[in-house]
Amino acid sequence: MTETVHPGRVLAAELASRGWSQTDLTFVLGCSPKVVNLIVNEKQGVSPSMSKALGQALSLPFDHFAALQRAYDLAMVAEPEAGITARATMLRTYPIRDMVRRGWLRSAATDDLGGQLARFFETESADRIPYLAHAARKTGYEERAIAPAQLAWLFRVRQIARVIAVPRYSQTALAEAVERMKEWLAAPEEARHVPRILAECGVRFMIVEALPQSKIDGVCMWLDAKSPVIALSTRFDRIDNFWFVLRHECEHVLQGHGRRVPEGMVDADLPTGIGDAAPEVPEEERIANAAAADFCVPQDKMTSFILRKNPFFYEKDVLAFSKINGVHPGLAIGQIQRKTGRFDYLRKHQVKIREFVAPGAIVDGWDRPFNIE
Repeated sequence: MTETVHPGRVLAAELASRGWSQTDLTFVLGCSPKVVNLIVNEKQGVSPSMSKALGQALSLPFDHFAALQRAYDLAMVAEPEAGITARATMLRTYPIRDMVRRGWLRSAATDDLGGQLARFFETESADRIPYLAHAARKTGYEERAIAPAQLAWLFRVRQIARVIAVPRYSQTALAEAVERMKEWLAAPEEARHVPRILAECGVRFMIVEALPQSKIDGVCMWLDAKSPVIALSTRFDRIDNFWFVLRHECEHVLQGHGRRVPEGMVDADLPTGIGDAAPEVPEEERIANAAAADFCVPQDKMTSFILRKNPFFYEKDVLAFSKINGVHPGLAIGQIQRKTGRFDYLRKHQVKIREFVAPGAIVDGWDRPFNIE
């Protein structure tokens, strides 16, 4: 086929059809006889500039010999390594580079990438990644399937949870701990007690940095029927988000949610209180959302305050309301934002909290990879 023929052979045929010798072509081109001889004898390729010159000399398209050279070069190259297609598919599907950066995989530039993924997801083949039972707080309910970045995060959580030692889980102890946590809502630094008190209840707690684009805030899962796990991503490092998500996941544990493979058991970071009661939100999520909101600020008092003050929420009034109810202003402000949609309102009070929780918790991320070996 002409696609695999060296352009020098085609050039020789073109010269013969015109009755030209190599010397004639050399004269026309004004180049060294050696250049033409090397091409005709298939010892040298045709450069782009030579392709244009030959096209002009022989009344052919300028890219005629360049196209022949490209086809020939491709034909002479060995077939690509068989694993390229498979690795490209894996890279399109899973956040490989982010997983490597986090130390979850060794390297993306290896023939064993499929094997690494299979081991990470604890399956026989990277083509068959299993679902993982959970109840997770993330950005939306609209997609029932778990995104690959979220699934990778969930599996990492489970890997870490397996090496954490805690006493036997007690539902009664956790319910009592949740009530005790209310005493810590006024000061951000009091969140430092959370890892210890959850461990004492038999709950494996950790903070795992979210993968880019995973949009997941937290999860409740179970290693077995009596071993609950709570993980937070703290991707929104704010006091209101921390306590809302934590209490939300605690409610999942108390209710026993996430033990079996659910049908879309994910809950949304919805902007308004109206959304929490929307019919498309699973019942388990409505329960957890309601418990979390009431934990952060008693909802009867929050609703009354909004009705009395809307649309003019003066800072001094919010600060006074927060003090009366024994909570940090950031929690009240977070509730006002969610219920009114005014997400720019008094954001300065939504202080960071990860720095207080992380020192006493199992942490994976932020350049602090957790070694599970």
